[in-house]
Amino acid sequence: MTSAAPPTQPADPQAAAGGRLDVPQGAALTIGAVLGTGVISLPALAVHAAGPASLLAWAGLLLLSVPLATTFAALGARYPDGGGVSTYARRAFGGRAATVVGWCFYFAIPIGAPTAAGFAGAYVADSLGGGRQTQLLATGGIIALVAAMNWFGLRVSGRVQLVIAFVLGALLLAATVVSLPHAQLDNLTPFAPQGWLAIGSAAALLVWAFAGWEAVTSLSAEYREPARDIGRATGIAIAVISVLYLGIAFATVAVLGDHPGRAPLSDLLVLGLGEWARPVTTIVAVLLSVGAINAYFGGGARLGAALGRDGSLPAWLAHGSSAGEVPRRSLAVVAFGALASLGVITVGDLSLNAPLLATTGAFALVYAVGTAAALRLLPRGTWVRRGAAVGFVATLGLLALTGTHLLGPALIGAGALAWTALHRGAEPTAPAPA
Repeated sequence: MTSAAPPTQPADPQAAAGGRLDVPQGAALTIGAVLGTGVISLPALAVHAAGPASLLAWAGLLLLSVPLATTFAALGARYPDGGGVSTYARRAFGGRAATVVGWCFYFAIPIGAPTAAGFAGAYVADSLGGGRQTQLLATGGIIALVAAMNWFGLRVSGRVQLVIAFVLGALLLAATVVSLPHAQLDNLTPFAPQGWLAIGSAAALLVWAFAGWEAVTSLSAEYREPARDIGRATGIAIAVISVLYLGIAFATVAVLGDHPGRAPLSDLLVLGLGEWARPVTTIVAVLLSVGAINAYFGGGARLGAALGRDGSLPAWLAHGSSAGEVPRRSLAVVAFGALASLGVITVGDLSLNAPLLATTGAFALVYAVGTAAALRLLPRGTWVRRGAAVGFVATLGLLALTGTHLLGPALIGAGALAWTALHRGAEPTAPAPA
C-alpha cells in the first residue's frame, strides 16, 4: 500500500471558485443528511428491541460516526470533486470500483427517497385525518418540492437547509428539555430486559439514523474553501447531532418507559407542552424529510454528473458537473427515479418502508469502499487515517448485519460491471496514487 498523492488542482480555477457553500450551510446540509427521518420513530423501535440498553446502541453508533465523518471530511478536503466516494474509489482502486460504488450510491437515492419522505407522509395523513392515499400524495409532494429546490442550485437549497436545520434543532431540543421534568429513573431498570445481545439488534435498526456522512462528499467541490471549511462544517454537525440524538433517545427511555408509542417525539412534546403541541410533530417530520432528501438529492445529482463526466454513466449526464453549476439532467434522473419508485410502491400496494434495508445495505457498502479508499489515499501515521481504519472495520460489521439485504446492491454492482465491460476504453484512466 502506497502513500497518497497530493490533491490535484482543479483544471479551471474559476470553476473551483464557483462554490457557494459556506460553513453554516455545509454544516446544515450535513446535519440534514444524517439527522434524517429515523429520529421520528427509531427511538421507540430501539427501546422495544433492547430496552434502556438501547442507549448503548445510540452511543456506540455516535462514536462510530466520528471516525466515519472525519474520514469523509478529510477525503473531501483533499480531493474536492462532485464524484465524492466514487472519485476516491477511482483514485485508490481504479475505474471498475468507482463505477460500482458510484452506481450503488446514485441509484440507492431514488430507491430510498419514498421511504424517507413516507415517514413525514404518514404524519401528514394522520394530521389531516387521511389514509394511505393522503400519505402517498404527501410523499410525492415532498419529493417534488426538494427537486424544485435543487433545480435552482445550492444558493437556494443551501439557504433553505440552513433555516430547516435551525428550526429542527430548536424543536428537537425543546422536545427533550420540556419532557425531562417527567423523567423517572425507575424507567432505566431493568437496563437490559432482552439481554445484552439485543443491543446489536437495536444497532441494526439504528443504522438508518446514522447514514448520511457520505452523502455530502459529492458537494465537497461546492465549498468556498474546501480544505478549510469541510472540516469545520463536519465538526459542527457531529456536535449538534450527538446532542440531539442522545437527548431524544434518553428522554424516550426515561420519560416514556419501556413501551413508548410509535411517535415518541409527539408524546414528549405533549407531555411537556400539552395536547396543542401534537401537530408540531407533523412539522418536525416534514422538515426532517425535506432536510434529508435535500442533502441526498443535491449530492446525488452532482455524483451522477461526475459519473457521466468520468465515463461511468452516459456522457449526457455530465452537463453541470463543474463546481458552481447546477447538474439539472442528473437531478432530473434522481427525481423521476424517486417518483417512479413511489409509483411501483403505489401500484404494488407495498409498504413505503419496503426499500429501507436494501437502501441501508447500499450505503453500508459505500461506507466500506470509502473507508478502504481512505486507507490508500490518506497519509500514513495520521490520526485521520487511523480513524479510517476503525471506520473500515466497523463498516464490515454493518455489512454483516445487513445480510441478505445486500442482494439489491449486489445486483446494481453487477450492472455497473456490465456497463464497464461494454464501455471499456471509454472511461478516463484513474490517477494512480504516488
